[in-house]
Amino acid sequence: MAITGIGSGLEINKIVSALVSADGAPKTAQLSRLENATTSKFTALGSFRSALSTFQSVLEKLNSADLYNARSATSGDSKVFSVTADSAASAGSYDLQVFNLAQTSKVALRGQANATDPVGTGTLTLSAGSTSIDVEIIEDNSSLSGIRDAINAKSADSGITATVVTDPNGAGGSRLVLSSNTAGTGNDISVAVTTDGSDTGDLSVLAYTPPATTDFEPTPSDPMDPLGPRVVSYARDANLSIDGLAISSTSNTISDAIDGVSITLKKAQSQEDIDAGSTISLSVGLDKSSVRTSLESFVDGYNAMMKSINSLTSVTPVGGDDGEPLAAALVGDASVRSLTAALRTEMGTVAKGDVRILADLGISTKSDGTLEIDSEKLDDALENKFESLSTFLAGDDGLMSRLNAKIEPYTKDDGILEKRTTSLQNTLSGIDDQRERLEARLASLETRLLAQFNAMDTLVAGLSSTSSFLASQLANLPGIAKES
Repeated sequence: MAITGIGSGLEINKIVSALVSADGAPKTAQLSRLENATTSKFTALGSFRSALSTFQSVLEKLNSADLYNARSATSGDSKVFSVTADSAASAGSYDLQVFNLAQTSKVALRGQANATDPVGTGTLTLSAGSTSIDVEIIEDNSSLSGIRDAINAKSADSGITATVVTDPNGAGGSRLVLSSNTAGTGNDISVAVTTDGSDTGDLSVLAYTPPATTDFEPTPSDPMDPLGPRVVSYARDANLSIDGLAISSTSNTISDAIDGVSITLKKAQSQEDIDAGSTISLSVGLDKSSVRTSLESFVDGYNAMMKSINSLTSVTPVGGDDGEPLAAALVGDASVRSLTAALRTEMGTVAKGDVRILADLGISTKSDGTLEIDSEKLDDALENKFESLSTFLAGDDGLMSRLNAKIEPYTKDDGILEKRTTSLQNTLSGIDDQRERLEARLASLETRLLAQFNAMDTLVAGLSSTSSFLASQLANLPGIAKES
């Protein structure tokens, strides 16, 4: 940096810097105030729009006809069965008995002394209901473990899987246990064997045909043939009755017995209850609890929106009576005033029918502008005026649609708030441009002032030099008395 002020002794750089700062300070302060105010309003409008959009989602749910057509279903014993219902279900009650659940087939084939010893070679044909797979057994996979792996590798889509279970006491040997995921009577596992004439064992020992049964109980081990095959579980239909009508199902989820109702069986009733003819109730009714929950969400959503609006339009005193109050970014904002007034007007509009205003549902406005619920009055309305709720709340002329129509112009794309935030964004961009121009002007001013001060400094230096020369010459003139 050039050294200045040598001639005059002035700190020219500091003087110029102070002059430039003083010249730019008013505009800089103005731009900072404008930027802070614009940013605050930009952020506040974003919060305002977010609060409105959140409330709109609450309105959307209450404006859905499905909410008022929904059905609730109740099981008299959820440990025995659970139940759900859709809008196609008719209100009513039913008596159920659950005799047994649907179950799948599981069999333990003839035991072998050791899971790693070869059994034989050939082809196993495994069947369960309409499913059938062929598994080739060669010498490399002829042990129970190898056969298990070959079956599982082949049966990925068949629903038949294999495991090896070993009796630790040795009495039952090692067994290949086959399981099917296909439930329903007649879908028991069977195994057919085609041997290839090899001298390596006899694969036919794993052939299996399930015995006929009527009690579907597992078959016990034969004391005379402890290694013999046995049924672990039979494939079986679920059996129940609804209002005395016998029903069987290959699945424990039954959705075609009662229109719109899905029953999931969890366990059978005790034999004692079955013998006594004990039944379990199943009830289907209007899902009033969901409507109540949605109305509570409406009140909570409205109050949350108003809380957000109040915080954006509040004026907070600072420093007692003499302090300057602190105003939030949207104090006096026309958009906020207009919208809140429109919402309050709609909520106070009287409709026709048994439910005319929100107060008929026990929803009233408090002194601070928020809503509160009278639970007893809401329960009474849900019980006695339920059919009028959808007319009052939902549909094109319903309260929820009317409220949404007031909010939509503000929150939609290219709506009121988006246009305002775009304008504010343009203002912020303009502030950046003004700052750039101000910096350029101040840089030019600094250059000009430095040139002027440096010229002055050079002039002063020249004058000082001339003054010193003249003083020296005058001091040397004849007749000039010199101080001793």
